[in-house]
Amino acid sequence: MVTALNSSFNVIDSHTAGHPTRMILSGIPALKGDTVREKRDYFQANFDALRSGLLHEPRGHAAMVGLVPVPSAVAHYGAFFISSYVYLDMCGHATMGLAKTLAFTGQLTAESGDNFTLETPAGVVTVGLAWSIDGSLQKVNIKNVPTYLGLENFRFSVDGVGDLSTDIVYGGMWYALVDATALGYDLAPANASTLMLAGSKIKNALKTALSDMPLFQDAATPSVLFYADESADTATHFLVLESNKFDRSPCGTGTSARLTHLLHTGALRRDQTYFAKNIFGNRFEARFAGTATANGREAVVIEIEGSAFITSQQNIFFEAGDPLAGGFLCS
Repeated sequence: MVTALNSSFNVIDSHTAGHPTRMILSGIPALKGDTVREKRDYFQANFDALRSGLLHEPRGHAAMVGLVPVPSAVAHYGAFFISSYVYLDMCGHATMGLAKTLAFTGQLTAESGDNFTLETPAGVVTVGLAWSIDGSLQKVNIKNVPTYLGLENFRFSVDGVGDLSTDIVYGGMWYALVDATALGYDLAPANASTLMLAGSKIKNALKTALSDMPLFQDAATPSVLFYADESADTATHFLVLESNKFDRSPCGTGTSARLTHLLHTGALRRDQTYFAKNIFGNRFEARFAGTATANGREAVVIEIEGSAFITSQQNIFFEAGDPLAGGFLCS
């Protein structure tokens, strides 16, 4: 029987410390714009239905993150990031997934070098590559966009949680840092639903509390980064994105935000490495890599290191007449 198809997309899926990246290799229409941000904005304005169709159920799930490669005039590669809820200006775990996918397809090899530049909507980042002796890609190191403190000791109230004080830090996206231990939360897989519920309440309260602040006018609401310190240089992270979505990895840009704050408070020195673990014990390493200015503020440059792994290569089909071609999510 011949199946009538509206469209098909070739993709390669990977995971970085558990969080997925779906790199979309073919099927995306031509995108107008001179920069990666402009191409992303054109996609958002004209093809947003593809985001939900490719990432939501039945072809994806709430935690799926997509990466759309596009040409860049200022870097070796260009890419923008799409998620099941928002468009991401920068994504550390997905950048690691990009590097792994380029190595998997042979576009990057040990002979081709140990780094490349990537233009993202947040700016250009440098991606370092650590190759194994057998020629496989072992680790990826990202020199992130400049990161900085937005608000310090910001106080607000959350129904069902109580009065909170948080520091809000830019790490490529905005993050509200919340001490899980102080609230009595144990960052463990068995508590994921409880943490997502609490985190989404905090995020919704922040959306209201920050609505009049110019610093956050054109940005997605800060996601809630719960952390539990094990020592001065090691912590477990649990990043709540929505009531039914958390970052399975320690979060690359979130790790950048946390180290930025630790450096700001003097809790860590610039020559120390920060180890951020997810609830499964997988970790990212982060280091200070320099100073900068961003948005009129003093900023730092953070390097994040981790590993990604290929999980599948597939063609995603949209059959004519499929009533769920646009995808769906359940809260």
